[in-house]
Order: sequence, then C-alpha cells, then structure tokens
Amino acid sequence: MLTPNAIEILEERYLLRDKKGVINETPDQLFKRVASNIASAEEQDLKGWEKKFYSLLSSQAFFPNSPTLMNAGLPKGQLSACFVLPVNDSLESIFKTLKDAAIIHQSGGGTGYNFSRLRSKDELVSGSGGRSSGPVAFIKVYDTATEQVKQGGKRRGANMGILNIDHPDIEEFISCKSEGTELSNFNLSVGIKNEFFEALKKDCDWVLRSPHDPKFVKKVRAKSLWDAIVHQAWKTGDPGILFLDTINANNPTPALGALESTNPCGEVPLLDYESCNLGSLNLTGILVRNTSKWNIDWNKLSSHIALGIRFLDNVITVNHYVLPEIKEMSLGNRKIGLGIMGWAEALILLGIPYASEEAVALGEKIMAFIKTKSYETSAALAKEKGAFPNWAKSIHTQYGPLRNATCNSIAPTGTISVIANTSYSIEPLYALAYKRSGILGNKTQKEVSKLFIHKMEAAGLWTREVKKEVLATGSIQKIKGIPEELKNLFRTSLEIPWEYHLLHQQAFQKFTDNAVSKTVNLPKNSSIEEVSEIYLRAWEMGLKGITIYRDGSKEAQVLQSCGFNTLSTC
Repeated sequence: MLTPNAIEILEERYLLRDKKGVINETPDQLFKRVASNIASAEEQDLKGWEKKFYSLLSSQAFFPNSPTLMNAGLPKGQLSACFVLPVNDSLESIFKTLKDAAIIHQSGGGTGYNFSRLRSKDELVSGSGGRSSGPVAFIKVYDTATEQVKQGGKRRGANMGILNIDHPDIEEFISCKSEGTELSNFNLSVGIKNEFFEALKKDCDWVLRSPHDPKFVKKVRAKSLWDAIVHQAWKTGDPGILFLDTINANNPTPALGALESTNPCGEVPLLDYESCNLGSLNLTGILVRNTSKWNIDWNKLSSHIALGIRFLDNVITVNHYVLPEIKEMSLGNRKIGLGIMGWAEALILLGIPYASEEAVALGEKIMAFIKTKSYETSAALAKEKGAFPNWAKSIHTQYGPLRNATCNSIAPTGTISVIANTSYSIEPLYALAYKRSGILGNKTQKEVSKLFIHKMEAAGLWTREVKKEVLATGSIQKIKGIPEELKNLFRTSLEIPWEYHLLHQQAFQKFTDNAVSKTVNLPKNSSIEEVSEIYLRAWEMGLKGITIYRDGSKEAQVLQSCGFNTLSTC
C-alpha cells in the first residue's frame, strides 16, 4: 500500500497531468502505463509480460529508475537514468557536451564527466595564443547551466565531475567546493590509480602532468594532496574518490576503451556516450513469515530477478535516445543495473543487526545469488533475442553469449525507496525518526520507522517518554530500560562503526559488476584522521569508489534526525 509520502512524491513528480497542469493519472494507471510500454518490446505473449511487469510494480516489489517511471509510454520517452559524456580539449567539444548535457537533463537523466583531458589553467592555447581557463572554470559553467535546466522539468540536474590526481589543476579542483556555496549541482570525485597510493605509502613526490604539453609538469608531495582531499571531504563531503585501476580491472569491454567516469552517484562506470538503465528489488518483499520467524523466499527472489532483468533489457529496446551517439553505445553494450533496496529493513525483520558479521555474510550471499540469477537470465535472453552486439569484444566471450554487458548496480534508490515504503538501498536506517527536505522543492516530509514502532509495541516499550525521545533525537541508544538486543537491532547510520559501512559495501561489490553507491555517514565529531583511514581502507578492500558525509558538514542536508515537536507523527 502506498504511504502518504509516496503519494505526495508521485503526485509531484511522476503522475501525468493535462494541459492545465491537473493530475489525470492514478498511481495504478502509472504502473499500467509503464508495464504496457516496457512489455511492448516483446514479440510473443505481450499481454502476459505486461501483466507480470504490472504485478511487479503494483506490489512495490521492484521499481526502475525515475526517468522510466516518469516517461515510459510518453512520446519520445527518455527512460535512462545516467550517462557519461566526453569533455575534450577544445571549445567546440566543451560546449557541444554542454548542449548535450542540457538535452539529457531536460529529459530526466543525470550526467558524469571526467575533465582530465582539458589543459590546465593558464596553459598556452596554441591556436589562439591565449591562455586556458582550466577544468574548474568549465565545471562552473556546466553547473550554472544545470541550474537552469531541471531534469524532466521535475527535478534539478545531477552531475558527477571527476579530475584525475595527476592533473596540474588537481589542487584547485579538490578545494573548489570548500565554501559550500558553489557547484551545488555537482558531486566531485578524484580519479586515483594505484601508483599514487604507492607514492603515498613511500611519502614520495607526485608528478602532475599536462594532458597536452609533456614539458608542463610540477611536483608536489603525495601526502600534501592526500591531506587536502581528506580535509575537504571532512569539511564538505566532497570530493569522493574513484579507484580507477579497480574499476578498469572489471571493465567488461576493455577493447572499446578505458572507464574514466561514472554517473552522478558513482554506481555505474561508463564509457563516453554510454547510458545505463537501473532498477531495484525490494528485499522486504521477498521475506515470508513462518509462525513468528521471517525467512528469505529464495524462489520468489529468483522470480523477481528474472523479471527485473527482462524489464530493464526491454527498457533499452523501447527507449527514445536523445543523441545518436548514445543510441549507438547503449544498443551496442545494453548495460543494465539491477540492484536492491530495503536491505536495512530486511535485516531488522530477520532479527540481524546491521553492524554484525552475520549481516555482512548474508549480504554477500544475497548479492551472489542475484548476480548468478541475473547472468542466467541475461544468457537466456541472448539465446532468445541475441547477444549484445559488442559481445565478441568483451570479457564475456569466455563464458558464452550474454544479452547485457553488465547486469547489476547498487543505486542509492532515493525517491523509489519512498514509493516502495522501504529503506534506502543497502544503507542502514538513517534514523528512527527524521525529516526529508529538498526533494520536493520547499516541502519537508517526516518519516518514523513503522517497523521500529511495531517492534517496540510488541515488546510493550512504546511509551510516551520513548516516543518523545525518538522524535527528538531519532535514536533509542540513550534510553534506559530498552534491552541491548533491541538497541543493537536499531542502531542507526551515525551509530554504526564506519568499518561496517565499508564491509557492507565490500560484500555487495564482490558480486556487482558495475559499482555500489554507498555513503559512509559519520557523526559530526568525527576527525579528519578517520576520514583518511576510511578512504585508505576502501582502496585496500577493493572498492571502486568511496564517499563520506560528516553530519552537518553541508548547510543544506536532505535527511535530518531531529526536531519533531509533536507526538501525533506516530
């Protein structure tokens, strides 16, 4: 059943409106519209697939990325969530990409770019005799343009900006969001290869090189760059890090080029002009209760995986591509990313604390199952409909034809988790009671974990005093009289040791062929040294990227766990 918050989001962003702006579609009609459009890719039993897709959506067992929910079934419906565009070192290329990005944002997609091909600030431009503005200046131009173009007319555009750590302007890039007032439409990440970490370990100099002039070099201490990165991440949440060697060690089509960039949240490394279509399974929907105990229904999960993969592959077929280059790359590799949401709530139902080895082991087991079934489905689709055209140039030739170059991603599942009435992605509960702002203009939504209330009521502990404390702080850790077992089960994001944030990311990354979008949420009093240790540990653990967010380090924060002034929320 859809919650009031879910209905509010659907009405604001997803449901169709007439020419006067009046909503003329119900949520059920939306699910039917999407199911019908995606099933139209089928050549046989179209109505049967439409019924199955509708059941998957209407039961909130699976949702695709937002552009698919918004645009499926519309004329020229652009259904992909994310794209990577090239930024080459000429004014023509820079502004062609800016135009392409505006078209993508207008259609509902987000974009990622690596700006490392641009010559550094004040470097000579031979053709004109002038001096280059440098990557950061052009990132600011892109940010300003993004501010004016909402995604699909319904949300502000999202971007990922990357600069490699050997670029001469890396120091300016690292600090360009230092004041917290600029580049509000960009996530930033530093692209780092293993060579830098070796220099860091040895406390060596690090060479910065112009991408165009081999004579233009300068040396800095590796540690000084590292200290700048972790200090800014501690201060503002940016930049994150992309581990480029780890990403390219898992590149499914190395013959087509190296992976240099990702989508805005980092879960999909993509080649230039590639797009990806994402969807997420609701893990709470595959749990069954036997007497008083919850268990995983593996057969149901298997069925949902197969439907989800087929659904996402069909998206590629029926999609409207806004640029010919994107169409060529998307149809050539047919990349999709099936992931999950509701992980924290599934663990709670199973009685397993997030910060436990048991939870990490189960996460690895579930994702291994999802990957195996995803690839089985993709192989079956290849037999039925043909392998992705670039299969012969891929690493998959040793295993047999597949329909898709990639099958799995762990996306952040922002609004679709709210629509599905479950927890975000593989994140722990942010708080037991919190406010959500910034996703619906100036509106604020309140959330109180109904699963938590149910558990407390069952234990006879949902008293007026407990309610008051939970609404004020979002936590039960300081409340006397609550058993440790319940406190452990309901430890929230800021109360979970950062080591377990990384362990969960690692567990899911082991069996995710794209990447994992995961934020290590840190308390406000966390130190810069902790951020450094987290970033280094992430590289050592073989993660593809890492992002931290220290509570309160941005003036505008989407989730806030405090300040309810009424008990009526419960």
